[in-house]
Amino acid sequence: MMKIFSNLFSSDKTKEKDKIKTKTKVKNKNKNRKRYAILDLEEAHAKELEKYKIKLIDNIEEDDWVKCPGCNEMSHRIDITRNIKKCPSCDYYFNMSAKERLELLIDEGTFIEEDKTYTSANPLNFPDYIEKNQKAIKKAGMREGVISGLGKIFGLEVSIACMDFNFMGGSMGSVVGEKISATFERAIEHGVPAVIVAISGGARMQEGLFSLMQMAKTSAAAKKMKNAGLPFISVPVNPTTGGVTASFAMLGDIIISEPNARIGFAGPRVIEQTIRQKLPENFQKSEFLKEFGMVDIISKREDLKKTIYRVLNKIV
Repeated sequence: MMKIFSNLFSSDKTKEKDKIKTKTKVKNKNKNRKRYAILDLEEAHAKELEKYKIKLIDNIEEDDWVKCPGCNEMSHRIDITRNIKKCPSCDYYFNMSAKERLELLIDEGTFIEEDKTYTSANPLNFPDYIEKNQKAIKKAGMREGVISGLGKIFGLEVSIACMDFNFMGGSMGSVVGEKISATFERAIEHGVPAVIVAISGGARMQEGLFSLMQMAKTSAAAKKMKNAGLPFISVPVNPTTGGVTASFAMLGDIIISEPNARIGFAGPRVIEQTIRQKLPENFQKSEFLKEFGMVDIISKREDLKKTIYRVLNKIV
């Protein structure tokens, strides 16, 4: 009887020892495992800006100095703003807000904003999305990443939408997709051309599949324009990437861009790692895309309004 009990106790002890060994092995395994840093969205956004050399200067004082990423010269923000957001020394193109784009392209006093009450929900209950959205509203001074409506370019009526990189990197969520689609539908309703200025980092990750579905939605709306026999002028500027490039931004009847604008889907580094080949230096730049027929016209910023009007005047 005593032998049986001693055997039982010894087997229990053995089991406990095995458990301790297993736990120790798991701990050591976890220690050796590679740790991957989870980037905060704002940090990722900052890295994106650095990668594409985009300088956002809207939230600094007018008298503050700004270092140009193109020539490293220092200029006052007010001088850059007066020069249609171009460096006074080297003509480097700083990012323009959606409101500034509308001022540049649309005749004064003719713009009527539509769909201005639309705001994003949080369909996936993504952590801190509502807070980040509110922060973006305050920073950009607009409810969403695009402003849309009706206006005139040298007297010619158009349905226009301008995206804004200041609002969460111009990412396309449900509301942006809805407003872009409504821009096409409004053009069909009024029988006028559509003009869309795209600037975006791609689909909005906080909305997941809802965001990705906007690619199909906006593409279908662009197809409706074609079926209606109405022209669509797409103006992708620096940077236009991801799901926006892969949908409506490259579906224009005529695609007009600015000099040295980066337009693509994935980043050059990702492509190089995938195909294991060195890419050309000007890869994904507007000049490179024009050479291979993906962009039709490259226009200087000061001539952009005239260029769009001339193109539309010949088509309409």
